Amino acid sequence: MNYVRALPTSIKTLGGVGPASAKAYTELGILTYSDLLLTSPRAWEDRSKVRALGGIGEGEMANTLVQVVAHTYFGQRSAKKRTLKILLKDVSGEGDGRLSLLCFGRNFLEKSIKVGSIYYFYGQVSRHMGELQSSQFELHPATEDGAFPSTFGKILPIYPLRGALTQRLIRANIQKVLDSVDRFEEELPHTLREKYSLMGTDEAIRIWHFPPSLELHEQARRTLAITELFYLQLVARRRKGFEGRAVHQGPAIPTKIELALIESLPFSLTPDQMGALHEIRKDLASETPMNRLLQGDVGSGKTLVAWITALHALSQNAQVAFMAPTELLARQHAESGAKLLEPLGVRLAFLTGSVKSKERKLLLKAIADGEVDIVVGTHALFSKEVAFKRLKYVIIDEQHRFGVEQRLALMEKAEVPDLLLMTATPIPRTLSLTVFGNLNVSTIRTMPAGRKPVVTHLVTEQSRQRMYKAVGVEFERGHQAYFVYPRIDDSGQSDLRDVTNMFEFLKTEYPGVPSELIHSKLEDEEKMSILKRYQSGQLSYLVSTSVVEVGIDIPNATCMVIEHADRFGLSALHQLRGRVGRSNLPSYCFLVFGNQLSDDAKERLRVMKESNDGFYIAEQDLLIRGPGEMTGTRQSGFLRLHYASLTEDLDLIELARSEADSILIRDPGLLESGNSVIREVLAQAPPFAPDNADAN
Repeated sequence: MNYVRALPTSIKTLGGVGPASAKAYTELGILTYSDLLLTSPRAWEDRSKVRALGGIGEGEMANTLVQVVAHTYFGQRSAKKRTLKILLKDVSGEGDGRLSLLCFGRNFLEKSIKVGSIYYFYGQVSRHMGELQSSQFELHPATEDGAFPSTFGKILPIYPLRGALTQRLIRANIQKVLDSVDRFEEELPHTLREKYSLMGTDEAIRIWHFPPSLELHEQARRTLAITELFYLQLVARRRKGFEGRAVHQGPAIPTKIELALIESLPFSLTPDQMGALHEIRKDLASETPMNRLLQGDVGSGKTLVAWITALHALSQNAQVAFMAPTELLARQHAESGAKLLEPLGVRLAFLTGSVKSKERKLLLKAIADGEVDIVVGTHALFSKEVAFKRLKYVIIDEQHRFGVEQRLALMEKAEVPDLLLMTATPIPRTLSLTVFGNLNVSTIRTMPAGRKPVVTHLVTEQSRQRMYKAVGVEFERGHQAYFVYPRIDDSGQSDLRDVTNMFEFLKTEYPGVPSELIHSKLEDEEKMSILKRYQSGQLSYLVSTSVVEVGIDIPNATCMVIEHADRFGLSALHQLRGRVGRSNLPSYCFLVFGNQLSDDAKERLRVMKESNDGFYIAEQDLLIRGPGEMTGTRQSGFLRLHYASLTEDLDLIELARSEADSILIRDPGLLESGNSVIREVLAQAPPFAPDNADAN
């Protein structure tokens, strides 16, 4: 059977693929016929219609017939240094525009481009001093009847290039592969194709690469995108154990102890917090175990929601495990939880790897005997020595920092636990719909009353001193700051600033201003001691690595300085910026960068400058670097979609999810005759299979 993803023949068998082009193909991850067909064009050039010079706009592509009027030169007088200019006039019959070709380094064209001859012209035009010009163009002799050459008048795919590869070679190779297959097997059931007016797989893949019109091209893309998203949903949901049964939910009524905590707060919960509480209570009252993600921007109040829902679980005679990725964050959760919950009679304990000997033994026994209601800790919670008496609710903060296996190890300590994952790295709706399968999502967008957006400044080396002065003004106002660097000690190995050397430098910049150095190599007790002094106002600033990225809440901190900001990802930059602006005080983030920036780094800094919205930043992060491979147990690499966009195809994602759900509810084993196409695809050419994650 000929499936698009099941053509194992090597591309080295194709004409024109020698050692150099084979190497370039390999660098692009193209080894087989299937890899080649799954290589999507990055753009298409529409050469199917005349775009005459008379109606072309600045920076647009002209596509027309022209006649050479004259040759001339401009620039220096020396024959070797002057530049050829070819004057053209449009003879397509759709205008009388004129154009000058600037032939930089191509004076030899004077001999081949003849005055009076007619050519097919395709190129980008611009206007300078009232003259229409082009320096990037293609000219091909027209046929005797003035028609377009046979190789033009089409919509041409533009593929990514590498090394010895050319557009002509890739197009010829893809056409050869398409010609070698009589017919590609269908990948969607007939009912779905008919319901959504989709093309067949064979027609769609051929039109995708070589579309006869833009309208048919969009139909082909929609067909292939729905097919791709449908199988992504199907694979993800089957892998996550989607059972397809209706969920019976009980009443989402808050308990007395929850209400007591809420009434004791010195502020009101936001509408989004109340909404998230309602959704989680409904899940906890359901016959089906909860599997929910609670996402919210930095400082939106997720942890408080988690503590309130923990009280709901405790009222059902359950134990709760609250896991955080670092001891520093776990300790802060334990301290904040104790302040809130112990006055209500809740027994809370803290367990990490640093809890030793006799104290640890007593604590483990208390947990196993059910004498502890809530256990807060790090990965130590899923170690073999930890046993719970009645663990029924698991809360995992910063869930993306844990591997799937680690989460499962903790889950296995309970019979059928309810699971709440939390993240301050907002997940775009398209990604949550796609890769989280049957994971429900609650979102907190509204911030607590009085919070002001953090003002973000981009700082070059030339404006560094102005930044130091601005931070000094905040110290005079009694406010605090963070200075974050990517390394602990550079040891002279590069020109990167590091915390060790900059700590000494900043002492000279701010003489007499109390400060401290904090990084991952310090003992946790020392880190906690430093943070407590900072929290109490004894320290005006911290010089740190990204260890302060999460879990530190200092309302008086108003300045965040991030050095070598171009070396941090968007998520880390947003998290670090979230350490300030946690009160009604005006706050500032300074992103300091060098002179040499990659395109991605420029884009990240632009996004941070223009927005404080974590959800927008997450969408932009998805556009810049792509989503993580999250359909399996691995969470690195990329989830590569060939036809669909996770940022622009929300409607298709929801459509695919709905259809996958409908089929799995009705026929979880895919045994019905109408689902035979799906069975064959999963057996012969499974998309998103773990073994094929890198190949495709």
